[in-house]
Amino acid sequence: MRTIQGPALFLAQFAGDTAPFNSFDAITKWAADCGYAGVQLPSWDARLFDLDLAASSQGYCDDLKGRAADNGITITELSTHLQGQLVAVHPAYDLAFDGFAAPAVRGNPAARAVWAVDQMTKALTASRNLGLTAMATFSGALAWPYIYPWPQRPAGLVEEAFDELARRWLPILDHAESCGVDLCYEIHPGEDLCDGISFEMFLDRVGGHARANMLYDPSHYVLQHLDYLQHIDIYHERIRMFHVKDAELNPTGRQGVYGGFQPWVNRAGRFRSLGDGQVDFGGVFSKLTQYGFAGWAVVEWECCLKHPEDGAREGAEFVRHHIIRVTEKAFDDFAGAGADRATNRRMLGLEG
Repeated sequence: MRTIQGPALFLAQFAGDTAPFNSFDAITKWAADCGYAGVQLPSWDARLFDLDLAASSQGYCDDLKGRAADNGITITELSTHLQGQLVAVHPAYDLAFDGFAAPAVRGNPAARAVWAVDQMTKALTASRNLGLTAMATFSGALAWPYIYPWPQRPAGLVEEAFDELARRWLPILDHAESCGVDLCYEIHPGEDLCDGISFEMFLDRVGGHARANMLYDPSHYVLQHLDYLQHIDIYHERIRMFHVKDAELNPTGRQGVYGGFQPWVNRAGRFRSLGDGQVDFGGVFSKLTQYGFAGWAVVEWECCLKHPEDGAREGAEFVRHHIIRVTEKAFDDFAGAGADRATNRRMLGLEG
C-alpha cells in the first residue's frame, strides 16, 4: 500500500485575466495559500503555461518547476482535455468545439484534428521534460450522438467508430510510451470513453496498450448511477489519476439522469463542492489506498452553487482529512508470538 499524494488543485476552472489567477507565479502562490501541495496545469492556457516552449526547452521546464517549488507547489500533471477532445469530433459538434482549437484551423475539421494530435504529442514531450509520469485528457467522440439506441443503430456503426478512435489514438499512445508517460482518459459523458464498458472496447482495439489508462472521477459515475466503488475494484490497475469532485443525483417524477435539458442548478444530477454531494469519499480513498494508488488527489472544483474560491479552500482541507497515511505494521502485532517453520508444522500436527 502507498499513501496518496495531495492535496493538489486543477487550475483550469480558476485561470483568468485578473490577479492572482492570471500568471503561473501568482496562481501557484495562491494555491499554496489555500493549502495545496500541487497543481495540475491546463496545457492550453498561455497565461500559465507555454506548451510549445515546454516541449522544446528543458531549461524552461526546469525553471517552471523551480518557480513552483519556490512557491511551495509541485506540478503534478498536465491536462490536455481540450486538445484530446479534438482528436475525434462528430460533425454534429464541429461548431461547439471549434473554439478549443487555434484560430488558424477553425472551420477545417481535418486540419483541426492534425493540430490536436500535434498538441497531444507536444504535451507528452513536455510532460517528460517536466519529469511527470501521467497526463490527463479526453478521448473525443465519434459515437456519442448515438449513445441512446433510438433510432435503431445500424449494425457495425459503433464498431466502426471505435475502430477509428483507436486508429487515431494509437500513434499518440506510442509516443506516450516513448516518453514514459501514462495517458489518462477521463471517463466522462460526451466522450466515447464514458464508462467502464466503453473503455474496455477502446482498450481491446489498442491492443491493451500499457499507456492507455484512466482518470478516475467519481462525480461522473454518480450522475450515471454507476457503482463508483466497484469500478475501482475492476479497473484499479488502469487508474493512474484521480480527480476529487463531488456530485449528487436526486431524481424526481419529472426528471432523472438526462436532466430535461435544464441548466446545472435545476438538474437532478449536479456537481457540488467537496462534502456537499453524495460521493462516499471515505470509501473512495480507502479503496484507492488498498490497491496502492500512487498518484495525486487533485481537487477539480465544479459546483453550481458555491463560490470557487470557497470551494478551493475547503477542498484542500477536505482532501487532507481523507488521505490515509498507510500503516507499516499490523494492528495485532502486539499479540504475535514469533514462529519458524518447525513451530508452524508442530501447530499443524505435522511433526512427531
